[in-house]
Amino acid sequence: MTISLITGANKGLGYETARRLIELGHTVYVGARDPERGREAAERLGARFVRIDVTDQASVDAAVETIRQAEDRLDVLVNNAGISGAFIPAPQIGAAEMQRVYGTNVFGVVRVTEAFIPLLEASDHPVIVNIGSGTGSMGIVTDPARMEFKLPALSYGSSKAAVTMLTIQYAKALPRFKVNVVEPGFTATDLNGHRGHQTVAEGAEAIVAMATVGPDGPTGTFQDRNGSVPW
Repeated sequence: MTISLITGANKGLGYETARRLIELGHTVYVGARDPERGREAAERLGARFVRIDVTDQASVDAAVETIRQAEDRLDVLVNNAGISGAFIPAPQIGAAEMQRVYGTNVFGVVRVTEAFIPLLEASDHPVIVNIGSGTGSMGIVTDPARMEFKLPALSYGSSKAAVTMLTIQYAKALPRFKVNVVEPGFTATDLNGHRGHQTVAEGAEAIVAMATVGPDGPTGTFQDRNGSVPW
């Protein structure tokens, strides 16, 4: 049985990813900050709930201990929890907003990954999936043909660009792991006020694909549901 943890999994892409992985036979831990919403989501899915606030080290450490006591390992970690930040012109973004967004989107990924590495190392085939964005792709945001070209996303976009670099560095440092970053696409979720043109089922495709890579699968890559994404 593959044991998976998905942060921010009580709704949206995290919830759909959990549903799909459960269908594939995974034991899934639904990670969420809000115990009530997290437990409700886990019950609907037939998953297990673990409270985790990626911005709080004590919460992350407690989540590690909860899973450690129940399991002998963790096979798949999906760093899904994220916030959007303010989409306003770059000169209007201050350091406080940058710190707020990075606190979840960047430092949260580092905090959770670092804490769970010992449990992942106990797996025969450890996998980490980080959720990126086209707004964090240098190639995409400099292409006038892409919608991301016109999107003012200083805090969110730069935080997701940082996630791609985190992914590369972890992939290099953990050669036995499969560590990849995915672009779900413009998916209708709370993160964008449900303005996305994709369904959550479509958005979760790349996440599920990278969460289920085999021992010979890719690592250190940036992909969406259609293939490789430019850095």
